[in-house]
Amino acid sequence: MIEHIQEHRRCALWSFMGSGKTATTLTAGDAIELADGDFYPALALGPLRVARKVWSEETQKWEHTQAIDVSKVIGDVGARHDAFNRDAQIYSMNYENVQWLVETLKERKRGLPFKSIICDESRKLKAFRLKQGGAMTRALAEIAWHKNIRHFIELTGTPSPNGLKDLWGQLWFLDRGQRLGLTYDAFEQRWFAYKRVKDAVHAHKTHIQTVIQPGADAEIHALVRDLCMAVRAKDWFDIREPIYIPVRVDLPPAARKHYREMERDFFTRIEGHEIEAFAAAAKSQKLLQIANGAAYLDPDVESDDDPRARAFKVVHDAKIEALQSIVEEAEGMPVLVVYNFKSDLARLLKAFPEGRALKTEKDEDDFKAGLVPQLFVHPKSAGHGIDGFQYATNIIAFFGENWDMELRQQVIERIGPARQMQAGIDREVRVYDIIAEDTIDEDVLLRHESKKSVQDLLMDAAKRRREE
Repeated sequence: MIEHIQEHRRCALWSFMGSGKTATTLTAGDAIELADGDFYPALALGPLRVARKVWSEETQKWEHTQAIDVSKVIGDVGARHDAFNRDAQIYSMNYENVQWLVETLKERKRGLPFKSIICDESRKLKAFRLKQGGAMTRALAEIAWHKNIRHFIELTGTPSPNGLKDLWGQLWFLDRGQRLGLTYDAFEQRWFAYKRVKDAVHAHKTHIQTVIQPGADAEIHALVRDLCMAVRAKDWFDIREPIYIPVRVDLPPAARKHYREMERDFFTRIEGHEIEAFAAAAKSQKLLQIANGAAYLDPDVESDDDPRARAFKVVHDAKIEALQSIVEEAEGMPVLVVYNFKSDLARLLKAFPEGRALKTEKDEDDFKAGLVPQLFVHPKSAGHGIDGFQYATNIIAFFGENWDMELRQQVIERIGPARQMQAGIDREVRVYDIIAEDTIDEDVLLRHESKKSVQDLLMDAAKRRREE
């Protein structure tokens, strides 16, 4: 992968989240910079969570990249200006601020300060069109082919055949239409067709659907092969075991304050509501709730089985943002999402309106049929008696953690490697754990790994945080 980036000034790496795309890019960039000083400064674009966290953390994981300084161009206008004005090797910024960046560069009437542009989760570029498309991609197009830009690198998950029509926008930033057509219309007319299909919900209705022509996928892959490198999990991992991918999030300052108060005092106040825990077990549940992003108001509620588990207050959306990145990375593959509390489910349904909670047999059947992009399940309801999910997906995300190891293992097994192979499907099973850093989430996962008792883990964690 490193040689691929070094060889091509404009290229794409297609691989799943957690496969090392960021570390590979940093390593290649560092090698190019040492060889000819031709990589930094670099602009690293991505979703807000990536801009805020991933690049700065990844540089510190590896000895050879720790000297790379990352400036986070995020936040309000003042904070963005301050971050942009300081010297750094990498400027990490969310896609939503690309227009602001281009306008700022025009106001300063100075040359482009970057030698490289890195687009993480480059599917964000799929909407680009020469005369239409999204405002963000049009703004990026103004600087993408500037004479100062030596390297343009795209990072994303491997596209599926049904997603190939989204490649044109991404490839334009690599070759200006040389391989897939100078315009999107030319690309679509060459490799796609239209057909009338019945509506999945209303059988008496039909709609026009774009379909790929026979053999077109092979032609497209052959044309982009020199610029795009795909990394398959089965080439690097034993797909007979699930691939566990931690997705770490930071609690915002206000949420961290509430978490610490509950951890220390069994009490916190959120928007005028007093939230209290009367015992260690209740505190454990309250901490899990805050880590997920919301807390029940009733101090006696320890479990969702309690009918009083209703009113809650939202504390943060960090995990919602992380799940959105996972869903985007899945590129159309349905995702099985495991939640822990009813408050989690309410927020998930609001954030993902096309998703559905597993309540009826129809919900189960629709997910198996690929009609539900995200199915939200509680481990108690999805651990037994459900079969066929392996045909729908190979991706499971734990939005919230649960102390019960058996429930966790059972819900993973709904799409597990054994079931994938039984279904005759040769693909890896990805298990994403969305973890709030320096919280009880880490203690729960440690229990799954070490099989220590809950009481011992909580006491160890309390002692460790007091010492810190």
